[in-house]
Amino acid sequence: MQTAQSLARVVDARVVARREPAAGVVVLDVRAPAIAAAAGPGQFVMAVPPSAGDTSVALGVYDVAEDCLSLLFVVVGDRTRRLAALHPGEMLSLFGPLGNGFDLGAGANDVAIVAGGVGIASVLLAARALLRRGSRVRLFYGAATAARLVDRERFAAAGCEVVVATDDGSEGTEGFVTDALARAAPADLILACGPTAMLHATAHAAHAMRVPAQLSLEETFGCGVGACWGCVVPVASENGVAYARVCREGPVFLAEELRW
Repeated sequence: MQTAQSLARVVDARVVARREPAAGVVVLDVRAPAIAAAAGPGQFVMAVPPSAGDTSVALGVYDVAEDCLSLLFVVVGDRTRRLAALHPGEMLSLFGPLGNGFDLGAGANDVAIVAGGVGIASVLLAARALLRRGSRVRLFYGAATAARLVDRERFAAAGCEVVVATDDGSEGTEGFVTDALARAAPADLILACGPTAMLHATAHAAHAMRVPAQLSLEETFGCGVGACWGCVVPVASENGVAYARVCREGPVFLAEELRW
């Protein structure tokens, strides 16, 4: 049986394109055929920028096109600053794809995807796969302001129905995106990625609507393969509560199994 780890590869990848869809947000398109061929919705890679030794950062696989994959990230520290400084022609190292991604549920014909901020980076592949098989896909996308919304046009162009909410009301409805989700007609399945508070609210809304939900957790990874146990979360077990590694058993968990 193939697992995410058995398909993972360490490769040197060349940057082929770079853009900044919002202030402090960067998208790198990199040529990495082996990883692009194996990556599934909700999986991630460990990226090592040049001159960073073995220091890596976990990034969701945003998109895949032929032998390239796209990485979307916000610049928040030294490692992401090094990655953001890369331009076409320059190299970085990648290890992946890693993690257990979204289970798209063969019987889900109406899927709500909830994304907050750069959580949008983990849901595009899922949306594309669902649209290809004919499912209705509604994207509920929230951010602090309109300026922090990234690539919602890309989702609309792919065929998603896009519902936007911003904290200040500068685009879409004013308030939390999970409020927009709770007001909408229930879907067959909910997929979500974003800040922990948003995931909590998504889980509550899904429970109230009696809709199964899968949540992709945004934790800081130390190793990406489950060796350091630096990203554990409490989950339900036969004996009560156990701990699961977000990088190894996740990053996607069923909402009802999390005990946070």
